[in-house]
Amino acid sequence: MDKFFLNESFVIDEKVQVLTMKNSYKVYDAQAQEIGMIKENLPASRMILSLFISKANLPFELDFFNAEGKQIAAIKRGFTLFTSKCSVHNEAGQIVGFIKQKFSLKPKFTILNASEQEVAVIQGDWMAWDFKITDKAGMEIGQVSKKWNGAMKEFFTDADKYNVTLSPSVTDENIRIAVVATAAAVDMILKENK
Repeated sequence: MDKFFLNESFVIDEKVQVLTMKNSYKVYDAQAQEIGMIKENLPASRMILSLFISKANLPFELDFFNAEGKQIAAIKRGFTLFTSKCSVHNEAGQIVGFIKQKFSLKPKFTILNASEQEVAVIQGDWMAWDFKITDKAGMEIGQVSKKWNGAMKEFFTDADKYNVTLSPSVTDENIRIAVVATAAAVDMILKENK
């Protein structure tokens, strides 16, 4: 596992983009040191499709890079109608799990392992700003919280900032990757697709 995923606290800050359709995020540790980035892999075919089909239904791929620029993970979603299901991939490109959106009044997702068995639940509040991540036993293993970015950035852009915390009790590499990927997946599914 890359040392990027050994952190217990992350800040995922979406970069304000002008004249581009690709999302990208800088990732910082608890000491505000940049430890990596997340970039949307956006082929020309999807750019063309976005002229005719809602972004909420289109596929996406986000690639995670460490501070040295090495790709260490990815999340991918295919076409969707009502609820999303993202696959989570390790640095070798193997599927290590899934983040599956549930139909619910409040935002809710499940984290599944590679065999599609539920290993954690992600439950959001009404505003989709705060998410608690609990394991199968109901113990909290992480949180994702949207941070206020300041009036100018909040009102004039759709760029968001998230705090992700992960319990030190989570030792499974694949679950750690999925929990960190949750913030970017939630942003793409709930915030970017409006």
